[in-house]
Amino acid sequence: MILAQDLSKNYGEHLALQKLNLDIAPGEIFCLLGQNGAGKTTTINCFLGFTSPSSGRAMINGIDVAQDPQASKQHLAYLPEVVMLYPNLSGLENLDYFSRLAGFRYSKSELQDLLVHAGLPQESMSRYVDTYSKGMRQKVGIAIAMAKQAKALFLDEPTSGLDPKASNDFSVLLKKLAQDGVAILMATHDIFRAKDVASRVGIMREGQLVATHAATEFSATELEKIYLETV
Repeated sequence: MILAQDLSKNYGEHLALQKLNLDIAPGEIFCLLGQNGAGKTTTINCFLGFTSPSSGRAMINGIDVAQDPQASKQHLAYLPEVVMLYPNLSGLENLDYFSRLAGFRYSKSELQDLLVHAGLPQESMSRYVDTYSKGMRQKVGIAIAMAKQAKALFLDEPTSGLDPKASNDFSVLLKKLAQDGVAILMATHDIFRAKDVASRVGIMREGQLVATHAATEFSATELEKIYLETV
């Protein structure tokens, strides 16, 4: 579902991404760990079509993103560190707007059901988003991904700034999406959250994927030790 083949990105003489090969199947959560500047966000930006690769291919559901960005966008959803929603609209209105923008029309009860599945309290759905916590905004973002029927989900530091309960709630949501067959690529600094949700964990350094491990191979403490030794 998410495939990188010798994916590289240069900014002048700076190699931001070097011959990345990655294959993420439906129902798999792949977490990318690495320091700032390691290439995690560049990888995601190539899949989103925000930047064009210098060489190699980024593919979603068999579609080359660089060759047909519009077609690839029909299969994906993206949650950045801060989910961008309209503050003067409610959570329900935001979900309705972004669903329609993607070509989907849902009844009010269907929209409410999506928000319930994403974990947003019923009493919060009609409140303006500018009153929401970050965790609540993330839940609306997840509901948008479900409304778009996304097959591939990309996340960039989604748990940054979340309290432990909100972070745990978010992990539960990701696991539910994976059970529904969504392929998920998450860039994060949160080693313990990566251990909790990931099928596999990749460690990046200086634009290269230098190690890949099944999340079940190690405890969180052991994974932290491997990460520190690698970077």
